[in-house]
Amino acid sequence: MRKLIYLATAVFMLSFAYDASAQMNRRSIKKNNKRISSFRGRKSWFGKEKVYNSIGISVNALNYYGDLAPRPSSFSTDISFTRPALGITFSHRFGPRYTLTAGFMYGTLKGSDAKSADEGDSENGVFRYRRNLSFRNRIKELSVVASFDLFPNSATYISRVKWTPYAFLGAAVFLHNPQAQAPATDPQGNPLPEAGKWVNLQPLGTEGQYAQLQEGDVNNGIKPYKLVQIAIPFGLGARFRLNEVMDLSGELGFRYTFTDYLDDVSQNYVDLGVFGNNQLAKAMSDRASEISTPNTTYVGRDGGTYNVVAGYGSEFRDNVRGNKNNRDIYMVTTIRLSYILGKNFHRAKFR
Repeated sequence: MRKLIYLATAVFMLSFAYDASAQMNRRSIKKNNKRISSFRGRKSWFGKEKVYNSIGISVNALNYYGDLAPRPSSFSTDISFTRPALGITFSHRFGPRYTLTAGFMYGTLKGSDAKSADEGDSENGVFRYRRNLSFRNRIKELSVVASFDLFPNSATYISRVKWTPYAFLGAAVFLHNPQAQAPATDPQGNPLPEAGKWVNLQPLGTEGQYAQLQEGDVNNGIKPYKLVQIAIPFGLGARFRLNEVMDLSGELGFRYTFTDYLDDVSQNYVDLGVFGNNQLAKAMSDRASEISTPNTTYVGRDGGTYNVVAGYGSEFRDNVRGNKNNRDIYMVTTIRLSYILGKNFHRAKFR
């Protein structure tokens, strides 16, 4: 009998221990299940994966809008003078939509009255064709632009959207230097030593910037323009995901500048006599006589006699060389390949 009591007690104790252990296991499983169901990932890690840097290289096409465009319109340009440019960028992405990009670009702008203007257009083309001015300008631009994506990237950089349109706006500083090829002779028919060479136009002051203009002269008070200028870049683009770490972008952007001298043309003609003995400045100021027969003569301020085409190359309020009320603009069309820096696909996927 005593043995039966011991056996029953042992069975009871084992059963109680088993029930207690099972209950504790059930509580533990419930707690773990609750923890798993509420898990949302490591927020700090996911945030970091949406913030990343990238570098890019771009091939660009430049077009010029200004006084030497085919027509007197802000939207007029000569596509045949499209010129290439190269660029490099560094971008920092702040989150689902926003990116800040710093870039450097080097390229050339170009324009020519004789090649762009329609001589048969009596309203606009005849004046521009006979004016016969031309230029090239090599641009070195530093820019910082902020872009806003239309489609947000809510996942990590690995799972970023396949493509998204975006808009951008920023600020730029650029170095420019308008040049033109010197003609064979000066306005008085004397040979020029610089004939056929590309010469810098800003130091010549082709609109009287360095001359002693008199009160009453149309360009009186004109100042030399600066070769370092600022611009406002803005435009639209689209970015496409090529793989985990590479993007391809296309952009159509504009640079609104605060100068009217990308082409060295802005105000009125001046009396060629104000240039004194600077024959090259005289030749680059008025080039109408190179393609049109001079039909008027005047004695300049220096006492010299100048044969010019009426309406060009002499001091008069209606003898306009350009339109000083409009600022020059250049358009930048861009194809960019970008690479995301410092990221490892396997680390990001399995960490």
